[in-house]
Amino acid sequence: MRLRRVLLAVLVCCGAVTAGFVGPLPAAAGTTGSVDRPTTASAGELGSQAAGRTAGEPRSRPTIHAIYPDPVRSGDRGEFVVLAVPNGTDLGRYTVSDGDTSAPLANRTVSGRVAVTDAPESVRNLTDYPVVGLDSAPSLANGGDSVALRRNGTTVASVRYSDTEEGELGIVAGSTLRWRPVGATDRPVVTGGAGAVRAFTLPDAPQAPLAPIRNASERVYLAGYTLSSARVADALVAAQRRGATVRVLLEGEPVGGRTRAEARTLDRLQGAGVAVRVVAGPRARYRYHHAKYAVADERAVVLTENWKPAGTGGRSSRGWGVGTAQSRVVDGLAATFRADAGWRDAVAWDDYREGRSFQRGESANGSYPSKFDATTVPVERTELLVTPDNAQGALVAELDAAEESIDVVQPTVGGWDEPLMRALRRAAKRGVEVRLLLSSAWYVSEENQRTVERFESWAERTGAPLSAKLADPGDRYAKIHAKGAVVDGDRVILGSLNWNEQAATSNREVVLVLYGSAVADYFGRVFERDWAGGKPSVPLGVAAAVGGALVVAGLAARRVRFAT
Repeated sequence: MRLRRVLLAVLVCCGAVTAGFVGPLPAAAGTTGSVDRPTTASAGELGSQAAGRTAGEPRSRPTIHAIYPDPVRSGDRGEFVVLAVPNGTDLGRYTVSDGDTSAPLANRTVSGRVAVTDAPESVRNLTDYPVVGLDSAPSLANGGDSVALRRNGTTVASVRYSDTEEGELGIVAGSTLRWRPVGATDRPVVTGGAGAVRAFTLPDAPQAPLAPIRNASERVYLAGYTLSSARVADALVAAQRRGATVRVLLEGEPVGGRTRAEARTLDRLQGAGVAVRVVAGPRARYRYHHAKYAVADERAVVLTENWKPAGTGGRSSRGWGVGTAQSRVVDGLAATFRADAGWRDAVAWDDYREGRSFQRGESANGSYPSKFDATTVPVERTELLVTPDNAQGALVAELDAAEESIDVVQPTVGGWDEPLMRALRRAAKRGVEVRLLLSSAWYVSEENQRTVERFESWAERTGAPLSAKLADPGDRYAKIHAKGAVVDGDRVILGSLNWNEQAATSNREVVLVLYGSAVADYFGRVFERDWAGGKPSVPLGVAAAVGGALVVAGLAARRVRFAT
């Protein structure tokens, strides 16, 4: 049964995102490497450009890039299909069809991606790309249907789908569809060349994450999950008074609610002229805006910690971070911020807070010694990853490329069969020494203990050189909040991403991969200190045939111990 009319859209010209809080909706979604719902799309139907070409016709033709059959809107106004259009294509030569009825496209010569719809005003509310109107359009069913692009009665591209999800765009990916929220970005992996970064750890160096902001005179874009630090607010207000453009983007619905202290902090920022927005509401493209970074003039800082006393204030958590001036990385972060702050799910703080009540929070007032100073170290290159666009696949590839060692620190990790956990076990099975350090904080200790025990059992059973333990903070920090890894002693992974499938595929997260022995040595020494702080238990990870005495003798070299 037909349920709705299809609005055909072809998104023209991906173009740069404009400065400030307004930017266009990218047409494509990020790559997750999986298909959310069963769909089919014939490779021949989707990709063949040669079959049926007539004399004098361009060798390349328009193709169907995506479908949007189920908008979040009364009456489902705003459905569309996205076409990828070669340069100089006359759309008037083509029709779109659902197999029963057909509709001609507008008689216009276009290039790139052009939007065509029979409800242009509705679609303009979904995208900032130019929109071309249609008089009518065929129908598609929510429960499954097909759409075809035809020329002279010959199908040049088509897509079939079996189901829809409200508010999601189905992106053609080879012979399948990937369903993502409309407006989700498709950020590429950004690579910065050789240079130097400022490596730091928390709570040891609480001045480091604020240094770029305190020196900014032109712009500050701060992205976070929460922001309640008076020190950070002071730095942002001071930058605003120096004439810098200061913008803040946070999660609208953090787990446990927003605290009164944070609400007061954001009120203060808004009152000082800082533009504060939170990601919330029915148009939200991501489950959580969990990224933690700042762009300040031509420098940036990426870290694992929240902008609050327990995190960047150095009063509680073990965290990792770096500051960088690598231009491609800085530009990539700025583009990510503009894309996220410019979408329609970014709500002004004044509008969001109206009529809301906030929670009483607990203050973090710990004091810890500085064992690791912030240090400038060279890097060979840096890769900027974001979720859900590209990070999980890239991180799995890094783990799969490991040859000697992988040291991972996480507050907690995902399920046994999730991609990153499978990659760790694959590495250990091929002889890579894997160590996994998890938080012992009260709210995750039982879960993490079960994870340790499961890895312990697996290592005993397989003889793989893998070890895991819960951290023993001692007097160095209160709890593990760092999210990172040191691989082969020559590259470092750090950022906001908790290593679980939901965060990797549903959240906005930012991660850096830094290549170089010096940066790996810095964070490797931090990891070794934190690893050694735990209480060791029964050695694991050696073949069952090896005698107990040989096991004990060999463990020091292979670093395969478990502890709770």
